[in-house]
Amino acid sequence: MTLDEIERALKPHHLTVFGGVKTGLPEGLKTLLLLGPKTPGFWPHFTTSPESRDRSADPLDRWSSRVITQVAQTLGARAFFPFGGPPWQPFLQWAVDSGRAHISQVGLLVHDDAGLMVSYRGALGFTQDIKLPKPPPNPCQTCADRPCLSACPVDALTPKGYDVAACKTDLDRAGNDCLTRGCAVRRACPVSQAHGRSEDQSAFHMRAFK
Repeated sequence: MTLDEIERALKPHHLTVFGGVKTGLPEGLKTLLLLGPKTPGFWPHFTTSPESRDRSADPLDRWSSRVITQVAQTLGARAFFPFGGPPWQPFLQWAVDSGRAHISQVGLLVHDDAGLMVSYRGALGFTQDIKLPKPPPNPCQTCADRPCLSACPVDALTPKGYDVAACKTDLDRAGNDCLTRGCAVRRACPVSQAHGRSEDQSAFHMRAFK
């Protein structure tokens, strides 16, 4: 099994590999691959799914569970998800261990491809050793302007921590577009801007957060 073969299996579902881990895994596994949305295109694909249209709770989680479980069965892998606990799977630790996600200047994870818009829909665990490319550098190391530090109108996200209450309160302020376009801090990241996430997708997550 190669990484290219796995990417081909994920392509019809607009998913891609956001990094891999080979240490600290569940017993019997040698490689775990973290999966995230492949943009642009992921959100239009998801919104045509039965889960998106049936008006039941947690449509994206249910879609992720169905699709990634099917892919896992096809590839002879085990499926893992960042929801459905307890027990909870250590996705944040796996993300950092992959070398492709890092603690940003505002404390959120920043990914070399998705920036501050990084999200994980699931993971595939394999009993075989899968060759992985060397991770790119931390994008924050070459970001001179660091716009994430000044993007929040109420300084809810800073190196000192995340003021969730202040964030949620400001969402109701006239002129705040975070609820409809996504978190201003996440959008400010230069890598996020190149990632191509749909504003509709960000709005979906913000509504769930609020």
